[in-house]
Amino acid sequence: MKFLIINGVNLNMTGMREKGVYGSQTLEQINAEISAYAQANGDSVDFYQSNIEGEICGKIQSCFNANYDGIVLNAGAYTHYSYAIHDAIRCITTPVVEVHMSNVHAREEFRHTSVIAPACKGVVAGFGKNSYVLAIEGLKR
Repeated sequence: MKFLIINGVNLNMTGMREKGVYGSQTLEQINAEISAYAQANGDSVDFYQSNIEGEICGKIQSCFNANYDGIVLNAGAYTHYSYAIHDAIRCITTPVVEVHMSNVHAREEFRHTSVIAPACKGVVAGFGKNSYVLAIEGLKR
């Protein structure tokens, strides 16, 4: 199977910011582990990161005719207010799983609400970098 991992705003700073929340590995290191996991299980993954909401929407929309079996989306803070990303997910038939490395429900109150979750197949949160792998496994079922 083939998956697209989309990381949103500020996730390019993973490993440098809030290490107690996100860990010390960079996004590139995490992506390498996800890629190795996928390859070991006969799957493939592509990666995309942007801090720009419209670019994330465009990437999601580009999957309309793409050969992806699923999208794993960590939209970062856009999760809590981006109806544009919600609508972009609704534009496509490829299933999307919302992912967070931290347990958003144990953090600030504004992080407790996701406006993109209703457009997604499921949500995985709180398992660090393993949240991505859990989302991939969920999409395979």
